Amino acid sequence: MNKSELQQHDREHLLHPFTDFCDLGKQGTRVITSAEGAYITDIDGHKMLDGMSGLWCCNLGYSRKEISDAIYKQLNTLPFYNSFFQCTTIPSIELADALAEVTPAHMNNVFFTGSGSEANDTNLRLIRRYWDLNERPEKRIVISRKNGYHGSTIAGASLGGMSGMHKQFQALDYIEHIQQPYWFGEGGDMSPEEFGVYAARCLDEKIQELGPEKVAAFIAEPIQGAGGVIIPPETYWPEVKKVLDQYEDILLVMDEVIFGFGRTGEWFGADYYGMQPDLMTFAKAVTNGYFPLGGTMISDRVADVVKARGGEFTHGYTYSAHPAACMAGLATINILRNEKIIENVRDNTAPYLAKRWAELAEHPIVGEARSLGLVGALELVKDKGSRARFDDKCSAGGICRDMSIRNGLVMRATGDTMIIAPPLIITNAQVDELVEKARRALDDTAKALA
Repeated sequence: MNKSELQQHDREHLLHPFTDFCDLGKQGTRVITSAEGAYITDIDGHKMLDGMSGLWCCNLGYSRKEISDAIYKQLNTLPFYNSFFQCTTIPSIELADALAEVTPAHMNNVFFTGSGSEANDTNLRLIRRYWDLNERPEKRIVISRKNGYHGSTIAGASLGGMSGMHKQFQALDYIEHIQQPYWFGEGGDMSPEEFGVYAARCLDEKIQELGPEKVAAFIAEPIQGAGGVIIPPETYWPEVKKVLDQYEDILLVMDEVIFGFGRTGEWFGADYYGMQPDLMTFAKAVTNGYFPLGGTMISDRVADVVKARGGEFTHGYTYSAHPAACMAGLATINILRNEKIIENVRDNTAPYLAKRWAELAEHPIVGEARSLGLVGALELVKDKGSRARFDDKCSAGGICRDMSIRNGLVMRATGDTMIIAPPLIITNAQVDELVEKARRALDDTAKALA
């Protein structure tokens, strides 16, 4: 089929995630046909630097034959067997060992799932099971953050704090949401440091409001990814730790689906911020996006109770610990270790991106340019001083996204915030290319909005 025929068949048969179907039907889909290294190419032959690592997942880029070979070999040896009924496979055992080695020292058990959404569903099951086994059935409430993202299943979307999602289903009633640490958008006249403490203290206020005896857990991303790469002020996580230290019987769940496996320049966001979560969600980059796999890492505190006192844990998925997915995970972790990818991010490319990305703050329509590790965000504004946005009737972010694609760069728009998360293999020369293409996209956006 040619391009127009493919788009027609797509329009007639394929429903896309997070998509306005009427709008997509008018515009037609962008058909991606190949990828290599840090670049993707569409059906028209238009080559683009992938500033989003696919969907936050292809941290090693698109040319890692070691991963595809590992998957192929496993598919020809044992393409599938389940982990129910006291069964296991060699890849699942080996990946569990590898994950225990690279995650924080107090996390030595893993429950495999097919995605981050499923992993957060699993977290809710584990949280309730843990407190039931501790004879604390009244501890049911889970606190999350507004504008956080924890998946798209009923449980995952309930945990997330995105109002647009909540309008389209009935959220679980035992999940509460608090202030997000979004200084640029919501910090008002406070300094970043003051706002970080304020946002963290909102957790304590909510715990007191609900009653500490009823609160089971607090879940949060180290940095809010889909919400707009919201990097919390430096005071935020230390203050959250102080709050939770007051309540020894509230679990901490860190959702590392985006920031796990090197994105911050450390193996996990928890490592970067010095936190010790009780549960830790992972997915995406664990297989470099080559095969669906997710899971939750479980602290010794929780695992010891569930394993020793629990009896049967009546929960699981057909594809939990899929052997080919586990082989993809093993190959990915081996590359990250052997090629010292994460160390290079920490010592080289992340500092260089921070320097170059900050230059974009000088652009007339950029109110803030922020980055950490290999993520970045640009706040598009009509007025720098007041932080006033553009007219609601025009989507500055949507325009900038389209201009970015036209200039050969994939950037994502979250409202009027432009975000990037390039592959961890990006070179300094490619960082230069990314920044220059982003600058051209900003220039074109400014002209279009004028």
